[in-house]
Amino acid sequence: MQGICLLGATGSIGQSTLDIIAQHPDKFVLIGASANESVVKMADICHRFKPQRVVMGSEKARDQLALLCVGLPISFEWGDDALDSIASDSAVDQVMAAIMGFAGLKPTLAGIRAGKRTLLANKESLVTAGKLFMDEVARHNVVLLPIDSEHNAIYQSLPQTIHGAHKKDISKILLTASGGPFRSWSLDEMVSVTPEQACKHPNWSMGQKISIDSASLMNKGLELIEACWLFDVTPNDIEVVVHPESIVHSMVSYRDGSVIAQMGNPDMKIPIAYGMTWPNRIETQVPPLSLVDVACLNFESPDISRFPNLQLAADAWFMGGTAMAVLNAVNEVAVAAFLNRKIAFLDIAKVNAQVLNSANIVPVNTLEDVFESDLYARRLAEDIISLGDF
Repeated sequence: MQGICLLGATGSIGQSTLDIIAQHPDKFVLIGASANESVVKMADICHRFKPQRVVMGSEKARDQLALLCVGLPISFEWGDDALDSIASDSAVDQVMAAIMGFAGLKPTLAGIRAGKRTLLANKESLVTAGKLFMDEVARHNVVLLPIDSEHNAIYQSLPQTIHGAHKKDISKILLTASGGPFRSWSLDEMVSVTPEQACKHPNWSMGQKISIDSASLMNKGLELIEACWLFDVTPNDIEVVVHPESIVHSMVSYRDGSVIAQMGNPDMKIPIAYGMTWPNRIETQVPPLSLVDVACLNFESPDISRFPNLQLAADAWFMGGTAMAVLNAVNEVAVAAFLNRKIAFLDIAKVNAQVLNSANIVPVNTLEDVFESDLYARRLAEDIISLGDF
C-alpha cells in the first residue's frame, strides 16, 4: 500500500490521479491533498477519499472547506508551510507534483528532501531551477519519474536498467507536439484569436494556462527545457516533431538507425499509472490503442515564424543562469494578460521575447536567485504590458 500526497488535487492531473487511486484501493491511499481555492471540488475529494490532511491556498478557503466537511477525520490546513509539510509527511510514499506554475517548486523540493518518490507533472520546477532541482534528487537518492506524457514516453523508450547511461548510443530525442488548435492557422488568422479558442485543445483536456501554452507552443518549449534536465542533454540533442494525432507521445532515435516510440490513446491516466507503479504496470481502464482505427499518423516540423516561443525556450537554455526562470515568469504573466483580454494572442511571444532579451541574467547558486529573478521578471512583464510597449 502506497501513501500518496497529491499536490494540485483539483486540476486535470489531480483528477486522473484520483481515478487511478479509486481503481486500485488495495494499492494506494490518499494521505494528503492540496488545492488553491477550489473548495467545492476539494470537498468532494474529502468525502470520497478521506485524506488525513488537506491544504488550501488561503485561510478563507480552508475555513469554507472545513464547513463542508464537518465530521470527517481530516486536518484542514492552509499556506505554504503546510504545503511543504504534507509533501514531507512520514505517512507519504509518493508525491504527485501537479501544482501548475512556479508555485509548485517549493513543496516538490520538500518532498524530494524527505526522500519521497516524486512524480513530476510540474514542469516549471525543472524549468526554473533545473540544476538545483536535479542536484537535490541525486543528493537524496530519490526516484524521479516524469508524468508529462512526452517525457514519460521518452523515459519508457530509454533502456530502463541503465537509465541515463550510454548516451553515446542515442542519436536524438524526438519530442512530439500536437501543434495545438492553431497548427494550420496563418499569422493573419491568429491575430484575432480569443481565449476561448485557445483553450480548446484538439486532443487533451487541460487547464486554461497549460492550454494557452500548448496553443502558443510555449508548453513544448518548457518541455524541451525539462527534457534537457531530465535526460542530461541540450536542445541540440532534441528535435521537436509536430504530430497532430497525439498517438506517438515521443521517441528516441538511436545511432544504429532504430527508433523506439511509446504510443497510446491520449489519456493522462497512462503515464500517471506508470509513474505510480514503476517498474510495474497496472490496469487504467483506458481503451487499448487500435492502429487499424487510427489508420494514419502524420508528422511535420514546427513553424518557428508562427510559434516563436519554441525558439525562445531553446535560447533561454543556452543563455543559462536565471534566463529560464525569467522566461517562465514572463510567460505566466503574459498568459494571464491574454486570458484577461489585456493583450492579443500573438503578443504573448512578443512580451516573452522583450523581457528575456532585456532582463539581467545572473547565475543560479541558490533558490533565492530563482525567486528573485521570478519576481523581477514578473514586474518587468507587468510594466511592459501596462505600457503596451511590445
